[in-house]
Amino acid sequence: MSLELRRVSASGSPAPGVRTVPDVTKLVDTSTCIGCKACEVACQEWNDLPPETTVQTGTYQTLPNTTAHFWNLIKFNEHDDQSGALRWLMRKDQCMHCTEPGCLIACPAPGAIVQYANGIVDFQQDQCIGCGYCITGCPFDVPKFNPQTRRVYKCTLCIDRVSVGLQPACVKACPTSCLQFGTKDAMLEVANRRVDQLKASGFAQAAVYDPPGVGGTGVVTVLAFGDQPELYGLPRNPTVPAAVTFWKGPLKWIGNLGMLGGLAIAAIHYVRFGRKADPDVDHSPTPTAQRPSRHKSTSDENL
Repeated sequence: MSLELRRVSASGSPAPGVRTVPDVTKLVDTSTCIGCKACEVACQEWNDLPPETTVQTGTYQTLPNTTAHFWNLIKFNEHDDQSGALRWLMRKDQCMHCTEPGCLIACPAPGAIVQYANGIVDFQQDQCIGCGYCITGCPFDVPKFNPQTRRVYKCTLCIDRVSVGLQPACVKACPTSCLQFGTKDAMLEVANRRVDQLKASGFAQAAVYDPPGVGGTGVVTVLAFGDQPELYGLPRNPTVPAAVTFWKGPLKWIGNLGMLGGLAIAAIHYVRFGRKADPDVDHSPTPTAQRPSRHKSTSDENL
């Protein structure tokens, strides 16, 4: 798989429509997830992440949220449906690898966040300045700051494995095929087929979660209650925050034009009026010092 870059933070980016290789996608079928957490263990082991301290809070969920050392979390959400049945709505929480990544758009550090040609979004910690703007730019609240290293971390979609033709570690470990991996078109085909099966089984609102507000995602999710993504901890209509879009778009160009205008005005003023004189400094020409006469005086001649 090519490691060619599609976009790089804080630099002139190629047109988002350019595709040199097919986008890769992870499919998450929440209706077949059994909450075994094999994907969590596989992620920790493959990425050599240190263990996190867990606290019992009355749920089977490993941690309340992902952390800088825990990039993949199965969330357990209890829901009473209209029939009165209690359902466990489990979802794999991780980076969504957006086609229009808010983290990359917000990042001010050149090369700290990259998007590969296959759509995977990755952080380059050696270029990260720890500003945290990527956290603000993400509509899914995924990037996490590590105060010890002062860097930000998230799921890489196992780019090191994918780049040599392997599946992400979590997909490899899944025992129920709840997780699948392939091209975007292939995964959407599988997802839509599964939605049809769910609808035939009585889940009339089943849907594929692939939000257009971020250009679609590299992690598409099958939801039995597709009309209520909030039940799974997913935003209904995620978009790049307006403040980030304005700051990196119109405000940036307005600032650039303002600086250019200031330089132009300064140049015109200098050409027309010259350098500004200091009234406290005497700028009159200094008289030439009188040189001693080369001719001897009369008194010298008499000597």
